[in-house]
Amino acid sequence: MTSDIVLAEPRGFCAGVDRAIDIVEHALAKFGRPIYVRHEIVHNTYVVNDLKDKGAIFIEDLAEVPPGATLIFSAHGVSRAVQHEAEQRGFRIFDATCPLVTKVHVEVAKLHKEGYEFIMIGHKGHPEVEGTMGQLEGGIHLVEDESDVAKVQPAQTAKLAVVTQTTLSVDDAAGILAAVKARFPSVREPKQQDICYATQNRQDAVKLLSPQVDVVIVVGSPTSSNSNRLRELAERMGTPAYMVDAAADLQAQWLQGATRVGLTAGASAPDVLVQAVIARLRELGAVSVRSLPGVQETMKFPLPKGLKADNDTEAA
Repeated sequence: MTSDIVLAEPRGFCAGVDRAIDIVEHALAKFGRPIYVRHEIVHNTYVVNDLKDKGAIFIEDLAEVPPGATLIFSAHGVSRAVQHEAEQRGFRIFDATCPLVTKVHVEVAKLHKEGYEFIMIGHKGHPEVEGTMGQLEGGIHLVEDESDVAKVQPAQTAKLAVVTQTTLSVDDAAGILAAVKARFPSVREPKQQDICYATQNRQDAVKLLSPQVDVVIVVGSPTSSNSNRLRELAERMGTPAYMVDAAADLQAQWLQGATRVGLTAGASAPDVLVQAVIARLRELGAVSVRSLPGVQETMKFPLPKGLKADNDTEAA
């Protein structure tokens, strides 16, 4: 294989992932090991293993956390029940929920008080979906595809609002939303789309990249929703696409006959993995690397109170 590597821009870490990892690292520095984290802090094997090495312990059941310990909620958010149980158990709690997910939770709580029921567009079993649906005791209906919309039976339709998982395919979500609006014409949409800016930007970058290359490699873990959507999007655009958790997963046969290899990374995949994939592609014969033009992301989210460094003057 003699080929060029074409990098999507932007790719890799988003502000919410950066902040979540920083929260765990700051907590370890301030309170020492171990620090307990409910669920994988972000869906990336490398990141989770790196934090385990530094002293983080990842758990699903709060019963595994000893009294008085420091507990961090993952970037995906948690249900009210998990929050309440953690408070009852007396842990020192830091919430690494992405602020864009928290925005959805706040909207759900506000509209619920006004008597709204909800249709949530998302993937069943994803921790973000469980966290958002778990903001209420009931009255929130999950739809995963357009066919699910026909099955929704809200108690009333006068006050119905739609929310979405933040890491969905923009195009898929638009199709499902259109089906929701066709069935419930007066449904209330979010003021701003719930799908996060980073998910949107990475999908737009793949739309630009795919037609210009022979194959697309997405760096991301199998559990990462936004990484899976990038691979699906490239394939939908007619370009063979493969996802790798690490450079060792790259298979030479994927690249046979390819003169241009596109490379991107999900929002939870660190740049060190991208660089390792580039090195592996060079071993397989790639001769040049270039980046496509793309959106420059400047978003930064502050750390929670109690974890800021003394010289950190950002507002909470």
